[in-house]
Amino acid sequence: MTRAKADWEREFELSGGVLCLDFANTVLKRNQPGRAKDELENYARLVGFAKQSKLLSPAKADQLRKRASVSPRTVRQVLPAAIKLREAIYRVFSALAAGKPVASKDVKLVEGFALEAGKHRRLMPASHGGFRWQWKPEETESPEQILWPIALSAAELLTSDRLRAVRECAADDCAWLFLDESRNHSRRWCDMTVCGNRQKARRHYHLIQK
Repeated sequence: MTRAKADWEREFELSGGVLCLDFANTVLKRNQPGRAKDELENYARLVGFAKQSKLLSPAKADQLRKRASVSPRTVRQVLPAAIKLREAIYRVFSALAAGKPVASKDVKLVEGFALEAGKHRRLMPASHGGFRWQWKPEETESPEQILWPIALSAAELLTSDRLRAVRECAADDCAWLFLDESRNHSRRWCDMTVCGNRQKARRHYHLIQK
């Protein structure tokens, strides 16, 4: 018998194409005053995002969530920090997608999180003979560990050629961010099966009403 998913495991729509944009997209109807819904309602939901994004193994996700429920003070500052990082990521990439100036304070905020994340990694020998980055074993119990790869993802995107492919969904009630890596760089929707089909249906409705 299949186990029913708990509320904290409720699935996120990961259509951004890169971790930091998926994280920025954890607000539904962001540009609709009074209708926006934050999907990161609590620390457990943040853990759920990390589990679905494969930042945490199922066992590690369960461990962090259960520890937080027993000792909520240990995670009290993590969710506000996550929201702060998420909103800075959104503002930075939304501005870039629109061709607008980026606020330096937002870039500095992302930079600060990324620099902090870098303190928790070390270079370790890899099986192929080279080296690879690995999180320090003694740091993997930290409730803040979820934020480290997200911050690094944002910094890496900002410094990569993929930055020019960042787009914002053209749907009036969406505003999600995504990487347009289509062949002719003409993708307009975060997800064609959701926003794309909805916009097509609206256009069709208006045409038949004329």
